[in-house]
Amino acid sequence: MHILYVLRHAKSSWDDPPLDDHERPLAPRGRAAVKLLAEHVRVNGIAPEEVLCSSARRTLETLEGVLPGHQALIEPELYRASAQEVLERLRRVPDHVNSLMLVGHNPAMHALVLGLVGPVDADGEMEAVRRKFPTGALATLTFACSWSELAPARAELTAYVRPKGLEHRD
Repeated sequence: MHILYVLRHAKSSWDDPPLDDHERPLAPRGRAAVKLLAEHVRVNGIAPEEVLCSSARRTLETLEGVLPGHQALIEPELYRASAQEVLERLRRVPDHVNSLMLVGHNPAMHALVLGLVGPVDADGEMEAVRRKFPTGALATLTFACSWSELAPARAELTAYVRPKGLEHRD
């Protein structure tokens, strides 16, 4: 069984409008969300073997806050990748990698999760994913096929969290 953690970067800042989009940092709200996500990751023992991350500043800052010091493959092509392009990249992950975290951007992250998860929605979480995949959202998908065979409806959504939902937990 393989595990894919799909993480959309936390809220970025628009305080400097002329700043290139690729270079936008996290906003204060994004930094607060990263702290909540980091605690969730720690408490739930989420420890991906590998991480693929967009080269954008906000994805790098999200990754560093959620998994401090974790080695990652920083891939510039993930910055503007479509869901199909991200899926093609995931299909090149070696099968000895059992768990991987992908840190990227919408609309690709949202479309990827929607595409990979089949129609079965036993606990109603997919309805929440269908409605919105906000900044800081983290979806956990599991699948029994190899990475190279990853395709639409081959994965199951096993967890879905959003920073707003984490704020209210004790």
